[in-house]
Amino acid sequence: MTTAAFLLLAPTTARADDTSPSVPPGTEPSASAPVKVDPTDPDLKLPEGATLADPKVLDIKSVVEDQSGDERREDTNADVKFALQAEVLFGKDSFKLSNDAKSRIQAIADEIKKQNATQVRVFGFTDNLGSSAHGDVLSRQRANAVQGVLDQDLNDANITFEVRGYGEQYPIADNSTEEGRKKNRRVEVSFPRSG
Repeated sequence: MTTAAFLLLAPTTARADDTSPSVPPGTEPSASAPVKVDPTDPDLKLPEGATLADPKVLDIKSVVEDQSGDERREDTNADVKFALQAEVLFGKDSFKLSNDAKSRIQAIADEIKKQNATQVRVFGFTDNLGSSAHGDVLSRQRANAVQGVLDQDLNDANITFEVRGYGEQYPIADNSTEEGRKKNRRVEVSFPRSG
């Protein structure tokens, strides 16, 4: 099992062309900065014409991935996210869950219970092979299949699900290689951390 932890630092200058990483809507981190910075402080060194970016607190992210890359868990201060590769859940070009998939989904359901989460996101993604329209439909069908098992395992009317299929949008790896395409074919389950 491979473990990595990342500390993200905010940029020190603001530029008009700065953009955020491409992530599904509603999954951006949000927090306010606890430290005030005086932009007129003589000890603050900025390049000529530069200004400070708006202050913000970024999450510390812990990423644990199994050696095969089939399953990844990301923990931040606010959320828990599991990413399961499509090959461990489904047959090729299918949304019928394999027998092994249900035990993996059960482990995620157990963590949702442990965190007392009441809102769960289930997002499906594909690689860029085939038509975009087919990828959109398949990714939604796969997300629905995972959500169905989670709903059955959790059996809690207080839990609401947001289920989406994003197709080939939001790749996490290079689609020009089979290894990258395999990482992009995934279902992600995320939910808020408790307290």
